[in-house]
Amino acid sequence: MTILVEPASGITVIVDINVDGDAASTGRASTVDPAMTAPSAHDHGIRSADPADAESIGQLLHDFNREFDEPTPTPSALADRVRLLLGAGDTTILIGGTGPDGLVVRRYRAAIWSEALECTVAELYVVPDRRGRGLGRALMELAIDQARGHGADYVDPGTSQDDVVARKLYESLGFTNREKPPDGPIMYVYEREL
Repeated sequence: MTILVEPASGITVIVDINVDGDAASTGRASTVDPAMTAPSAHDHGIRSADPADAESIGQLLHDFNREFDEPTPTPSALADRVRLLLGAGDTTILIGGTGPDGLVVRRYRAAIWSEALECTVAELYVVPDRRGRGLGRALMELAIDQARGHGADYVDPGTSQDDVVARKLYESLGFTNREKPPDGPIMYVYEREL
């Protein structure tokens, strides 16, 4: 039997386990698709948030905007807003980690081109010291599955051009920023404060 082990060094080692349970490295190295070995939502303690989580969510959202030098209300003001949004029913939030350490906020609305819903990923955030461990991917994978189960036929996350890590994550999950992929025109999103 062969087991794939990814030591802290980041090198993937193939280990053969014989019938006596003794392990010996084969000396072969291999690249492994991260999706095959990525921790699952369960491994990260991901769950749906409820109003009791509002203070933690408010702090995460506040920290997110501070990290990227964006204006932000106080954590308690954001917590009040989160309670309101969760109570309205068109917003759902997943949180993960023990802190919690990450979240994904989704907003739903009726679609124009189908009888289903559209799902907008309003925010995806993982605290800096938990990045690169699969929490963001696990949050997004569960968010996509739940959006489908919630009746959405479309999910749209957004990020900036310079957030290469988020763009790489979204693209690895099948999202595109092109009309008529793979080579269609690049799609842009514009916004304006009122």
